[in-house]
Amino acid sequence: MTVYYTKEHEWIRVEGDSATVGITDFAQGQLGDIVFVEVPAAGTQVTKGGDAAVVESVKAASDIYAPISGQVTEGNAALEADPSLVNSDAEGEGWFFKLTLSDNHELSDLMSADDYKSFCDSL
Repeated sequence: MTVYYTKEHEWIRVEGDSATVGITDFAQGQLGDIVFVEVPAAGTQVTKGGDAAVVESVKAASDIYAPISGQVTEGNAALEADPSLVNSDAEGEGWFFKLTLSDNHELSDLMSADDYKSFCDSL
């Protein structure tokens, strides 16, 4: 299992040709209290860099972008009932969706955990 990060503060945990996607702890901290999350339905095709989900907080509404192209296999239904899971466990139970990867080569454009930490420290 490998975890990658984007400059838009999404994370993607890859296992074989499947992956789980969410926003980073840094992102949820910037957003504040999450009050609404809209996740994609199973079967939805997402394209790297394209809109995939929506998150709303007391501060702002933000689009969540797909870090990689693929077909959504599951949206996290628990977030509809309890969007605060993103605040309490952004990189765990607060995941947004799972997908099957279309092109593993797209992973090469993403950051490692160390690169992401350096990126956040520079902000």
